[in-house]
Amino acid sequence: MTMNSRVTNVVPLPDHMLELTFSNGEVKRFNVHPLLDTGIFAELKDEALFMTAKAALGTAVWGNGAVRYVSDLCPDTLYLGAEVMAER
Repeated sequence: MTMNSRVTNVVPLPDHMLELTFSNGEVKRFNVHPLLDTGIFAELKDEALFMTAKAALGTAVWGNGAVRYVSDLCPDTLYLGAEVMAER
């Protein structure tokens, strides 16, 4: 089984979008909005918290002001569910 690329950089964008750079060099956009009514992701409705997104452990994580991070997003989910961005 081939493993998909891992997240190396995250840029939080308005409207609960993430710009993700993967270890294979691809840059994609992932829409977090559909997850905002699901479990721990409801915390990300707070725009200030959402904008703390960063890359860690090959995925996107958010610091919630405590030691723990908010993320149940598998790197494969991000890679397969994100849209490739247009050439810049």
